[in-house]
Amino acid sequence: MSYLMKGVKWCSPVSQMCKVTGRLFKAHTSKSILGITEQQLKISRASSQLSSEKANSYNYVIVGAGSAGCVLANRLTEDPLSTVLLLEAGPKDTLLGSKRLMWKIHMPAALTYNLCDEKYNWYYHTAPQKHMDNRVMYWPRGRVWGGSSSLNAMVYIRGHAEDYNRWSREGATGWDYEHCLPYFKKAQTHELGPDQYRGGNGPLHVSRGKTNHPLHQAFLEAAQQAGYPFTDDMNGYQQEGFGWMDMTVHQGQRWSTASAYLRPAISRPNLSVAEKTFVTKILFQGTKCIGVEYVKNGQRKKVFANKEVILSGGAINSPQLLMLSGIGNADDLKKLGIPVVCHLPGVGQNLQDHLEVYVQHKCTKPITLYSAQKPLNMVRIGLEWLWKFTGQGATAHLESGGFIRSEPGVPHPDIQFHFLPSQVIDHGRVASTTEAYQVHVGPIRSTSVGWLKLKSTDPNDHPIIEPNYLSTERDVWEFRQCIKLTREIFAQKALEKFCGPEIQPGSHVQSDKEIDAFIRQKADSAYHPSSTCKMGQPSDSTAVVDPQTKVFGVENLRVVDASIMPSVVSGNLNAPTIMIAEKAADIIKGLPSLEEKNVPVYKPKTLETQR
Repeated sequence: MSYLMKGVKWCSPVSQMCKVTGRLFKAHTSKSILGITEQQLKISRASSQLSSEKANSYNYVIVGAGSAGCVLANRLTEDPLSTVLLLEAGPKDTLLGSKRLMWKIHMPAALTYNLCDEKYNWYYHTAPQKHMDNRVMYWPRGRVWGGSSSLNAMVYIRGHAEDYNRWSREGATGWDYEHCLPYFKKAQTHELGPDQYRGGNGPLHVSRGKTNHPLHQAFLEAAQQAGYPFTDDMNGYQQEGFGWMDMTVHQGQRWSTASAYLRPAISRPNLSVAEKTFVTKILFQGTKCIGVEYVKNGQRKKVFANKEVILSGGAINSPQLLMLSGIGNADDLKKLGIPVVCHLPGVGQNLQDHLEVYVQHKCTKPITLYSAQKPLNMVRIGLEWLWKFTGQGATAHLESGGFIRSEPGVPHPDIQFHFLPSQVIDHGRVASTTEAYQVHVGPIRSTSVGWLKLKSTDPNDHPIIEPNYLSTERDVWEFRQCIKLTREIFAQKALEKFCGPEIQPGSHVQSDKEIDAFIRQKADSAYHPSSTCKMGQPSDSTAVVDPQTKVFGVENLRVVDASIMPSVVSGNLNAPTIMIAEKAADIIKGLPSLEEKNVPVYKPKTLETQR
């Protein structure tokens, strides 16, 4: 709208009407009374519309106060002359300004509550998966300040350096490791202090587990007995191996992007934040993006951006909103009667996720978290956390894990482990039944690629989500390896004194055919959807945004979230998404990219062996 406003002399609708009416009365002989009334109404409406649009205009409108949106809101309002409106479909992550009153979000150990609650969660489900016995898979995604960083398991994993070098080869110029590492560091304050890989004064606090649980210790020892290295920082020089996980937990509380980025910026006069505000459409004049339409308290409204609209809704919401607004595959849009603004066939395509499975063992000693889940103990744990932010409530308990290669010849790890001294059933929706421990294990560079499409033109209808899991022989083989290699670790001497019968897959599952059947029945999403608005070059017909995060074929519109990853990274997605937003903020501000050259990265001595 900015170019429309430059030549307008601003005055109130009333004074505008008076001036026009005076002129009209002088010429009353040639105008009928009816003509006067019509002319008055037209001018009054036009003037009112221009006035309200100017008052309802910001430099930047950001859609989604999640892992990326909170970062952008903070960084873009560092310039006091930049006005930003941040729109979030869900509620705040505090009640009456208190984190304690929203303990289900902020107590790390309470994470499964909101994974299973529609109040803070989009609660998506996939289409039936034909390679997984037609199962419909559950996909929780955050719908609250902080987005999925307010729902996730708080695991801080960056992926491997080669993921970002691969992005660069895939067309995301300037997104290689030496241009991404500085933004990981800029975001982070690691409790162990800064070094060549860690940040020391960023908003995102990262810590290590404090429980020192004997099962975590035994798991790490067993992995080394199986021949794998110990790594003291899987986000640093050496991802490969087993070690202690970094977590976005600070002083016993979940440290989401709402805590790290949004709250510190909320008092800035140039930042406005609206919750429970559901964006339904991007507004265009031709191919120029001018604002968004949204629904709040049942009322449909518009807001305008005189610089840019930035979509940060995540790998499902961002492509959905683009398609609802006329950007996507023209044939699909026409079938739904949506006017085409720009034919971009890559929107919603290239969907990539991580699938994982739980390998569970009974524990012969009463040291797991089973007793902590009994009602009286839960009350005690909860009260300690509410009082001091300490105790068993102050961790998500996923404190150890690892990365390995599935076979000789694989250049860097393609299997990931998260160890938990407890049993999880159906995403935590079913209570644990026994003293048990488990490892979450799965391939992290799967070759199966899916898509999502609109179900209808109603923004409230969830899109059709087709991840196309296990659609390649390679993915099926990798999962067999996951089971076999995990069993080998669990059979080591370090776990012998704790190791009871295998709960799942179970001792009856031995042959490849039996393992494949188990995977089809029990594997689930690790909640890492990505790549549905992939970044690339104009020559790539499947790319949606360029390396500056601008949407191809239109003006003043960007996407900044996990959807723009050219391909999924080898690990969890929250840390990379925050990095993407940090880097994009500098791009939007017109600043040169940070860069750190020749940072050493571990490579195996030989690729002739698997470990």
